[in-house]
Amino acid sequence: MIEKTKGVDRAANIVLATGMIFILFPLVITLVTATQSYEDFVRNGFSFMPGTHFLDNISIVIETTHLPRQILNSIIMATMMATIKCVIAFLTAYAIVYFRIRYGGIIFAMVLVTNLMPLELRFITTYQVASNVMLPVNAFLEFTGIARIIELISGHHPHYKLSILNTYFGLAAPLLANGTGTFLFRQYFRSLPADLSKAAKMDGAGPIRFLWDILMPLSKSNFAALFLIMFLGGWTQYLWPLVAASTPEMQTAVVGLARLSPGIPGEVPQYPAIMAGAVMVSVIPLLMIAFMQRHIVRGLTLTEK
Repeated sequence: MIEKTKGVDRAANIVLATGMIFILFPLVITLVTATQSYEDFVRNGFSFMPGTHFLDNISIVIETTHLPRQILNSIIMATMMATIKCVIAFLTAYAIVYFRIRYGGIIFAMVLVTNLMPLELRFITTYQVASNVMLPVNAFLEFTGIARIIELISGHHPHYKLSILNTYFGLAAPLLANGTGTFLFRQYFRSLPADLSKAAKMDGAGPIRFLWDILMPLSKSNFAALFLIMFLGGWTQYLWPLVAASTPEMQTAVVGLARLSPGIPGEVPQYPAIMAGAVMVSVIPLLMIAFMQRHIVRGLTLTEK
């Protein structure tokens, strides 16, 4: 018996079309505004008719702002953050699933707790540590009394200071604490045949070879999906890069884009150039999503098994 589903299909199409309009409308406004000149925008306001000044607005952004360098900073920071997160998550999940670790469940729970402590909740302490990563060393010297001994010998109280602010490592390091990747890889490893590691061991493969020759090839789609998720998370970070980077040359694209608006009260913002900058900032994430879409769907689907 074939049920008539034309009404359901029609309602689903209406909902889908409404959602697409809701999502695409801001993008259309951005693209159209980026093609208009500043004079036309001031005179006519927002318009739905595309102009012919898109390349001119791009040139204004490139010549008068630090946005191109800031886009490069975002690429470096997001790539560094996503790569390190993927490697840590892969190795952590591998150890939890394929090794008999005492209190492994407690360790895994502690890894997941990192999701409950976002950077916004530990912002002040994170900034204090990033401004001087030698704080634990100084505390250790004070606690053990070694600082007093050094002071008696040299006549100077030891206090070491090393800041990672305004560096690529300083932008990425505080954002690495996240258990999402470990959870995804753990779920995927548990979906694999339980005898896979035993068969590899019977063939003479040790833990490293099993990791490199078997798990790594099987996890390519998961790596691609997790890498893109973490890359986009790093690309859209605003609060920490705003504070951790004190110079425009080290700020990220999102921070630079937010600072394109004028700070003078009453001045009409250069909206066409700002929208052109928004297009420049959005190109790389959109291209990554477009080219890696198949791997994303496959990786997340395999993880849910």
